[in-house]
Amino acid sequence: MSLVTNERARAAREILARLGAEGPVRTPLLPVPDSGRERPLLLKPESLQPTGAFKIRGALHAAAVLDERVRARGLVAYSSGNHARAVAHAGKVFGVPATVVVPHTAPAAKVAAARSLGAEIVPVEVSERESRAEEIAESRGANLIPPFDAPAVIAGQATVGLEIAEDVDALGFSEVTVLVPISGGGLISGVAVGLARCRARVRVVGVEPELAADTREGFHAGERRHWPVEARTRTRADGLTAQPSELTFTHIRELVDDVVTVSEAEIGEATGFLAESCRLVAEPSGAVTTAAHRHRTRELGAVPTVAVVSGGNVDRAEPLSSAAG
Repeated sequence: MSLVTNERARAAREILARLGAEGPVRTPLLPVPDSGRERPLLLKPESLQPTGAFKIRGALHAAAVLDERVRARGLVAYSSGNHARAVAHAGKVFGVPATVVVPHTAPAAKVAAARSLGAEIVPVEVSERESRAEEIAESRGANLIPPFDAPAVIAGQATVGLEIAEDVDALGFSEVTVLVPISGGGLISGVAVGLARCRARVRVVGVEPELAADTREGFHAGERRHWPVEARTRTRADGLTAQPSELTFTHIRELVDDVVTVSEAEIGEATGFLAESCRLVAEPSGAVTTAAHRHRTRELGAVPTVAVVSGGNVDRAEPLSSAAG
């Protein structure tokens, strides 16, 4: 199976740049105060994207590369929330209908955001979201934009890695560990692809909740491992409950150096730390990388570290400080 290339990632960045203010922003690397000289922590805040998460990159790129007449038939997606909002945004940008299939358990704030962008919302059971989206796309002749299982989506997410590589090289680091949340694997696949030309010695490490650690298990076994939906959805990190596809697992197996896990308490503590010490709103799924840096010192070692904060779409009714409870 062919991997997405660094060249394709660079082409994706050019395509996204043509969208101007309607496209993704280039997020900075933010140093965390008092994180230590031996293992300084820098945050890649994808929570600052217009849709509140990195998903805007892959969704917009996948929509942009469609033939205009094909794209006019509409976009369809299935998602636990952030990809739904990203595809809804893509529909608005290109002026085409967008339909998103979401589980009944999807956070209300994420669903409301997709609806506010004009998307049609189709709620289903968690186990039915992919099949229902495929049915809708086929019946309408619309375009299914998967959350991770498509080269065009991975290429869009790879622009995160390109930016990290440029900033790490500008800082003059000789080595760096890059921590990336793992769910379906599209983000970490893309980040690893984008880092391929970084001059520093890079170690890419995925981070999962302990309660949804199917990728860590599969990574060490050398093959994908299936966890039932009921097992994966116990975590508070609702955006990290998907499983890698054959495509993304191949990228992970070939390009990722390790996968670590963090507990629910550690995720909650990191969410509060980001809000209180870094003035950064992160959803639990986006805070797992910071949790790993704070609580997996032995596994990660004493090197400069970049933590990708993948999203910040939280329910405003829940105080951030309660995340640690």
